[in-house]
Amino acid sequence: MATRFRTFLLGSLVPLLVSGALLPAPQNITILSTNMKHFLVWSPLTVPGEAVKYSIEFQGEYERDYANDSWIPIGECTDISATQCDITDDISATVPYNLRVRAAQGTEVSRWATLNGLFNRVTTSLIPPMLTVMADGYHLLVELEHLGPAFEFLVLYWRKGQENQLYEKVVRDSNTTVHLETMEAGAEYCVKAQTYVEAINRSSNFSQVQCVKAADSKAFSVIFAPIFFVAFVVAVFILFLLAWKTCQVCQYSCCPNEGLPDTLKLTESPAGILNYRGEEAEKCDMSVHVQPPDELLRFWIHDAL
Repeated sequence: MATRFRTFLLGSLVPLLVSGALLPAPQNITILSTNMKHFLVWSPLTVPGEAVKYSIEFQGEYERDYANDSWIPIGECTDISATQCDITDDISATVPYNLRVRAAQGTEVSRWATLNGLFNRVTTSLIPPMLTVMADGYHLLVELEHLGPAFEFLVLYWRKGQENQLYEKVVRDSNTTVHLETMEAGAEYCVKAQTYVEAINRSSNFSQVQCVKAADSKAFSVIFAPIFFVAFVVAVFILFLLAWKTCQVCQYSCCPNEGLPDTLKLTESPAGILNYRGEEAEKCDMSVHVQPPDELLRFWIHDAL
């Protein structure tokens, strides 16, 4: 009897010692999946010695049915100290996945602990989106949280008191503020929204209703009338400066203000110049002598001979 017991102990412990599987396997393995973000979580091991590291592997439909039941390690979830890991990028298809996790401490490793049941991302919890509704003057605006390219948003809005007339808008890019409606002065408008994921063909519930009131026309005038007046005065002043500057440029171009050369400048008064020219003419008349015809003939014959 003792011999059989020793044989049983040797047969049970030797493989464990050789394989190094002395650590207990992780427990309470589960998946937390919200808005297409998937995390595998488990309970930490409390063992003496150095820190425990964990590694995760997954198995999709193809690996189970066509790849000899193989498993694929998740690089970002290998030899980690945390007791959870983001596996969103590896759950890339809407098919059942199996996952398992193993602990390691130095050279010792535990057995693989497998998730209880298969996981399909179609079961993810879709929660209503966070939104901010604003009234910018008479403009109804909404800002939606960014959840990723897989998400679309259905936005419903209406004038308060007219709930039977709903308007809807599909938003595919939540990175920008969305204009919904031009509101009537003093009216109150309400908005709610839900998410939609085409990959799994599911929608969330609607968010809570948020309402805002458009600016009143009188209040709008009181607020913006001084601003418009100041802007008008500034605009008129700028136009006046531009007109004055344009006139100066035209005047300089057509009638430049250049001085006369020294040769054209008058050194005396015009009356003095005229008197001077009259005296010169008189002197010229005094130097002219009129000869009688017979004298001219005599001089001509004398010169001819």
